[in-house]
Amino acid sequence: IEEKFKNQYYPLKVVPEFWDWLVHMGESDRLKIPLEIYEEIKEGTDDLAAWIGQSEIEEALVLDEEVDVAAVATVIDKGYAPDLSDIEIEKLGRDPFLVAYAIVDPSFRIVVTTEVSKPSKQRGNRKVPDVAASFDVDTCNTFELVKLLGFSTGWRN
Repeated sequence: IEEKFKNQYYPLKVVPEFWDWLVHMGESDRLKIPLEIYEEIKEGTDDLAAWIGQSEIEEALVLDEEVDVAAVATVIDKGYAPDLSDIEIEKLGRDPFLVAYAIVDPSFRIVVTTEVSKPSKQRGNRKVPDVAASFDVDTCNTFELVKLLGFSTGWRN
């Protein structure tokens, strides 16, 4: 759940049904957030951090699975570069976890990101869609997600 996602596309107070829908998708196991990404969001100081920090939201959305540490290492090694500096690794943040969870079952899992593919970027500057593609993991953006999972506000003209 990125900044654009909550502030531009579906603000919490403007489109609350979207956030209810996310919880419903989580409860039905159609959409989950890796713990590492959840924790990153929860560390914030905004309304999204407050919302996601509620125990019922955490229970609905957090993927109940431990990351395969070897998969994270593989993602960093082969998806970014085998010799990243500490500064480059810090710049990656928790992005490698997204791909690491997805490579467990790439035919069933899709990484949702607002990042756009930029194949010319190298090493620690690579974008999530490009790293995911190197492992045959599909990605989609927010708009593709809502179409894929059928979000609707129910509004009709």
